[in-house]
Amino acid sequence: MKVLIYGASLNPQRYSYLAAQMLHQKGHEIILVGIKKGELLGLIIHPNDWIEDNVDTVTLYVGPQNQDGLLDYLRKLKPRRVIFNPGTENEKLRKSLEMEGILTDEACTLVLLQTGQF
Repeated sequence: MKVLIYGASLNPQRYSYLAAQMLHQKGHEIILVGIKKGELLGLIIHPNDWIEDNVDTVTLYVGPQNQDGLLDYLRKLKPRRVIFNPGTENEKLRKSLEMEGILTDEACTLVLLQTGQF
């Protein structure tokens, strides 16, 4: 499954970093998107407008205050689902995505992975 981490970070104390590690360990293909350039797990962190084909899931790690333009980006990306991790919840964005036919989930990616629900 191809998973895009939106809000990827090089900081090992960030949840997006931990999610990247766990997704990678569990064999998922991951795409990293963030504002800071760098590499994580041998993968480049792409800029916030990076479009990738055949993304199944986007897991969000940016708060509502940093989600301007995210709806248009997600429309272009066309994922099957978007996971709103704790602190990223945005009711307006969630409803707009659902109107586009994109599944949404307010959950913690780390918990979903640890409990086999991902």
